[in-house]
Amino acid sequence: MRVLFYLGDKQWTGSSRAALMAARGLVARGHQVTLACCGDSRLGRDATPAEIETIEISTATTTFGGAFDLRKVLAQRFIEVAIVASDRDQLLVASAMRFAERGAVLRRVPSFEALEMQRVGRLSLKLASSGIIVTTDRERKSLEQPGWTIPATVAPLGVDVATYDGIEPVNRTVLTAPQHSILIGCSYDPSGRYRLGSVFRTLALLAPRHVNIHVFVFGPGSNDDELRMHASALGVSPVVTFLGEREDERELMRAAHAGWIVSGSDTSAFACLDFMALRIPVIAERSPITQHYVAHGITGLLLSPGDASFTASTIASFLTGDEKRIAMGNAGRTRVQRDFPEAAMIDGFEQAVNAAGDRTKWATT
Repeated sequence: MRVLFYLGDKQWTGSSRAALMAARGLVARGHQVTLACCGDSRLGRDATPAEIETIEISTATTTFGGAFDLRKVLAQRFIEVAIVASDRDQLLVASAMRFAERGAVLRRVPSFEALEMQRVGRLSLKLASSGIIVTTDRERKSLEQPGWTIPATVAPLGVDVATYDGIEPVNRTVLTAPQHSILIGCSYDPSGRYRLGSVFRTLALLAPRHVNIHVFVFGPGSNDDELRMHASALGVSPVVTFLGEREDERELMRAAHAGWIVSGSDTSAFACLDFMALRIPVIAERSPITQHYVAHGITGLLLSPGDASFTASTIASFLTGDEKRIAMGNAGRTRVQRDFPEAAMIDGFEQAVNAAGDRTKWATT
C-alpha cells in the first residue's frame, strides 16, 4: 500500500512520535510510505535515519494552496491512503485527494481525546473517503452513535522494550542535581501547567524534611518563565531544574528514580510507556489515560488531584522505600512488554490502511 502521513504542526508531540513509529513500522512491512512535515522539524530529522521518504510542507500556505500543491505529490507517488491528525490537515489532504481523483483519508485521534469535528472537518468527509484511528476499544465504542457511519480502527500505542536496554542515564551535572539525591523526572507539555503546580505544592511540603529530593522537568514549554516564577513563589526553585524540550528524553528518564507525569494525551501515554519500559515507577494524577497504562500500587502511584498534603505523605513513603520502587519498576517493564507491544500498534495502523485502500469504497467526483 502507498501511504502518506501528513502533519502540519511543526511542534514535536506524542502524536508526532506515533506517526513516525507507525510510518517506520509500515515501511518495515513492505508498504511505500511518504511523510509530509514542516521543514527543520524534529519529525523530519528523525525520519531520515528511519529511511522514510519525506517532503517539506509550509505552515504559511493557505489550505487551498497546500491542497493544490499536494495533489501533485499524490499523483506522482500514486498515494492510496493518507493519515492526518487535525481538522485543517484533514481538509487540506481531502481536498488534494479530490483534485487528484484518488485515495482515502484517515484521521487519527490522540489518546483519550474526544473527536471534535468542526465545520472544516465535516466538509472533509464529503471530499474523500474517510476513516478514524483511535487508541483504545473504549474510544472506538464512544463513536458508535446513531447516524455515525465513519469506520473506526483501534491502533493501541506501544513500544519495543528491547530498544530501552542499552540506554545510559545523562550525567547529573546536566540536571544540576546533587550527587546522591533522589531524582524525579517530570514529563511536561503545556496542557500540564496546572498539574505541574500540584507537583510544586507537594515539593513545598516535602523539601523541608526530605532535602535529598530533586525534580527535573522536561518537554515542550518546560523552560517557560512563568513556571520558574511559580516554583520560586513556592520556595522550591533550589530543588527543581527546568530543561525544556530535548531530544535525549529517554536518557533523562533513565537517570530518574521515579517518573512524575503531568503531560497530556499522546505525550502522557508515551511517557507512561517509556518510564515503565525503563523499569522506573510512575507517579501521576488519576485520569482515564493514566488508569489505562499505570496499575496503581503495582507499576506506580495514581494520585487524587488537589490534595497536596495527602499527596506529600504518599510520595514521602514511596520515595523512601527502595525495594518497593524497584519492584514497581520491574512490574512496569513486564506490563509494557505484555500489554503494550509496538507490534500491536503497527498491526492497528496496517489494518486501517488496508481497509481504507479498498478502491471500491473511494469517493468519486
